[in-house]
Amino acid sequence: MRSVSMCRFLCATALASPVLPALAQTSPFATGTAAFQSNFLTILTPVAVIAVMALGVGAWFNRISWGWAGGGALGIMLVFGAPQVVSWIRGLAGV
Repeated sequence: MRSVSMCRFLCATALASPVLPALAQTSPFATGTAAFQSNFLTILTPVAVIAVMALGVGAWFNRISWGWAGGGALGIMLVFGAPQVVSWIRGLAGV
């Protein structure tokens, strides 16, 4: 009788064990950072558009070099493309 209950306990534990790591993947920290990133990019979008226009006008009238304008535009692309860049690098690493 005892071996049957022990067998049932071990089977239930073995079936429940893959579920436990899946439940641990959602954390309040991950939810908060995702919300912060979404809000930050929402606020930053109009600022980035104005910055690209200012860089273009400054380079057009020869107030700044085209290298500075290109560097600013590249930096803005990296800010907005950071999630895609991180997922791409994680895919290369197999994580």
